[in-house]
Amino acid sequence: MEKNRTLDTRKCIHCKACTDHCSFLKKYGLDISDTGRLRELAYHCFLCGECSEICPQKIDGRGVILGLRQKQVRNAGGKVEEPGYGMLIKEKKNYIFRNYRHAKRKSVLFPGCNFPSYYPATTRKLVEFLEREAGIGVAYDCCGKPIAELGMERAEEEIIKELEKLLQENGVEELIMVCPNCYDFLKPRISVPVVSIYEKLSELGIGEKIEEEIQIFLPCPDRREQKWVEWMKPFLGRKTEVISDVQCCGLGGCARAKEPELAEGFAQTLRERECQNIYTYCGSCAGNLSRNGCGNVKHILTEILETKEKPDTAKSMANRMKTKFI
Repeated sequence: MEKNRTLDTRKCIHCKACTDHCSFLKKYGLDISDTGRLRELAYHCFLCGECSEICPQKIDGRGVILGLRQKQVRNAGGKVEEPGYGMLIKEKKNYIFRNYRHAKRKSVLFPGCNFPSYYPATTRKLVEFLEREAGIGVAYDCCGKPIAELGMERAEEEIIKELEKLLQENGVEELIMVCPNCYDFLKPRISVPVVSIYEKLSELGIGEKIEEEIQIFLPCPDRREQKWVEWMKPFLGRKTEVISDVQCCGLGGCARAKEPELAEGFAQTLRERECQNIYTYCGSCAGNLSRNGCGNVKHILTEILETKEKPDTAKSMANRMKTKFI
């Protein structure tokens, strides 16, 4: 939580700014002060942070609802009692596809969960190129954000502790992040320096420039600062328009299971824009938007690495499983 924000919902002046900017709050006719009702609906929130950014009283709405989830889990002895998350927890709590076989290097690529799932060919090309050109290794792991967003504080701590241990055992001195969610989640939590893949590619002089005018869909953690857009500028040749009128891709906060219609609605808004191509730099956003009918979504990496790969939504789980045996 930012220093200038508060979790004190008593400061709410009921201006409804959060309601107006959030499909979830609007659907149920709530504002961020309605904690009684929000307690019942905590897992329906996409945790996008839009309410936090818009609040004139600087109430951190995202933090409020995450806190409600955490309290529920604590009261249940560390378990998520809300139905629908069993498979996610089974996979992510102690990431079952973890693979550090090629991570014994000073600099290591961290592709995250979803980018290798949706873009296996681009992942292979990136891994092979970085190893060949710069001696960079790769670690296939989950950053822990899905577990943290379910409110499982103790499990989150264990994930970070295990990740630190593995990085130290392999002598890793730098993590290169493909996913902005992994970057945002891990950077303040681990001791190893973290950089984005675009900073590293720019440093190495790798990657082609996208010459056409493009529209970029921003993932939630980069909405405010747009640091990743700055890091990508060496690869963007012409005018770039940022899409700012769509709340989320629909995967945020693990809420898609509870609010599938709202998640579909985000994609519908993008489809109605009728733009030729929508670019993003988040594998989760690209995969989920594509799954919901946005067939014109492109990931920046597939373009600058010239794979032109489309998100493989049909075999995403199988692709993720394969990373354990690479």
